[in-house]
Parts: sequence; structure tokens; C-alpha cells
Amino acid sequence: MRPITVCPSTLALGFSTYCPLAKRLLFDGKAVSHIFPEMSPKDLDADRLQDTVQHIGRISLSGVQPKFSAIVGEDLRLRYTRDNERGHFILKPQPSSYHIINREFCAANESLTMQLASQVYRIETAANGLCFYENDETAYITRRFDIHGGGKYRQEDFASLMGLTKSNGGADYKYSRASYEDCADVIRRHVKAYRIDLLRFFRLVLFNVISLNDDAHLKNFSLINTGNEYRLTPAYDLINTSLHLVNHRIFALDKGLFKEGMQLSDVRQVCRKDFEEFGHRIGLNDKTVQRELDFFAAVHPEAEQLIDRSFLSEELKKQYWNSLDYRRKMLTF
Repeated sequence: MRPITVCPSTLALGFSTYCPLAKRLLFDGKAVSHIFPEMSPKDLDADRLQDTVQHIGRISLSGVQPKFSAIVGEDLRLRYTRDNERGHFILKPQPSSYHIINREFCAANESLTMQLASQVYRIETAANGLCFYENDETAYITRRFDIHGGGKYRQEDFASLMGLTKSNGGADYKYSRASYEDCADVIRRHVKAYRIDLLRFFRLVLFNVISLNDDAHLKNFSLINTGNEYRLTPAYDLINTSLHLVNHRIFALDKGLFKEGMQLSDVRQVCRKDFEEFGHRIGLNDKTVQRELDFFAAVHPEAEQLIDRSFLSEELKKQYWNSLDYRRKMLTF
């Protein structure tokens, strides 16, 4: 196994497994091993893979990234769920599609992006980290925030809340049928404390732009009801897609920020004024909008430190930092 000198969740220095904070956030303080004592899906032959998928509970196949259900066993090791077990974790192994470049670093990328969001940019995220198969392959793991001791909280993604499906919105309904301004309307309609969540949503949109997450589609935003009212869920599925896709964009949603769409071209690029207008349209006052834009446009040395301590290759670390540095500058002009 590879030697580990940083926490595979928080990226804190000086740890050969999960640090105390990671154990608390992911495993309620339990000393769970970072080794996943199973074969990775790509090492299974076709028959064994089919049998494994049937028994461990494949959650979905979003694009090209498989997701599996996992649980902590009595031996304090992660394992796939079995029949009639409710998984507390979602596990994402390495994708197999050959058009995804650097796919062996997808897990490291997603975990890093989530840690940047929470540690540097003040965004509430699902607890997350990395684990390692016995062949040293890296997998991304995240704790499900919709599961509690007595069952499952009600959660609805924005596509569902907008009444959009493949049958009425087309194959690309997650991307083509709404704008981020429309998403803000969903929050306003369904969330009692909508002013708080509109600010959280504004921050998340800004973060997705500077971190080059152009897969922030309608199903990657959700509301959850943990009591008697809905609120915006912690952020999830954050990843710098430029490290894996040849052709990437600024916004996942075709219409971009505004309901009427955005006419972007070689001579019309997104800039600070667009985000100022977006903030005002969704109901934020000018002082708040300027404060947030200044914060996301600023250089944060701790962001570069996290990238440097991540499990990306040295080349991808440089690419990640350079792309983030370029995008944050877009918020200054």
C-alpha cells in the first residue's frame, strides 16, 4: 500500500489514516480503517461484477461514474452493503469510461474540491474522504446526510421540484431546461428561511465557477426536510471537471445565470457584473453581493496548500491551482 502522510479526508498533515476530525464527521468518532478490503469493480470479471452489483446495491450510474452503497462493519472496516441493509455511505470507484482523462484521479479530485469548499470557501458539504482498495486504487466516499437512526429524510432534487423528467424535458433536461435564477426561485418557493439559503446558493454558484465544476446540473442541488421544513442540502458532487473532460464550460446549465439565457461568445465572456446582477436578481443586497464576490475573488493561500497536500498527481495539482487562480480573477473584472 502507498504510504500516507496526510489525512485522506481533511488532508491534515501528519496522519497515516483518518484524523480525529475526519473520524468524527464521517464515522461518529469510530477508528475506521481507510483500507476498503475488497477488490475494486474494475478488477472483477464480468460475471463477478454483475453478481457483486446485484448484492451490494448499486445506487445509480450518473454519466460514467458508478456509485455503490457502503457501510461500516463490526470490524470497523468499510464494506459494501448486503441484502436488506441500509447503506450510510456512497462509494465512487474509478470510472471505466475511456473518454474520461486522468480517471484514476477522479476520486482525489472530488474529495479535494469538497474540502476546498468546506475548509476555505465556507460552504457546508457532505462529509467525505478517500478510501483505498487493496490494489491501491483510490475511491471517493461520502456520508449520506439523508439517513438517520430512524430512517430516511425526505429529499428532492431541483429537477423533481421543477417537475422535469426525461419524458417531458428531453434527454438533457438536467442541463437545458432551467437557469440558476430559476433554481433560486425553487428555494424561494419551498424554503421558509429562504433568505439564508439564497446566500448559501449564491456562494455555491460562485464556488462552482471558480473550481471549474461544470457538472452542477439540476439534480446536483437538492432540498431536504429534516423536521417540519425544507432547507438547501449540504453541497455534494463537487469536482473540477476540467481535469477530466476535453471540452468543458463555465456553467452546467445551458441558460447560465439568467432565465432568458446568456449570449456568451469569444467577445462576450462572463464577468463580475454578471454575478452582481445575478445576486441582485435572487434578492441579495448589494453589500452582501460585493462582500461575497470580493471573498471568492481573493487569493486564499490555504487553498493552494490543500491542493499541494492532495492525492492528485503533481501535474494535476499545478493544473488545478492555475485553473482556480484564473477563474477567481474573472470575478475582478
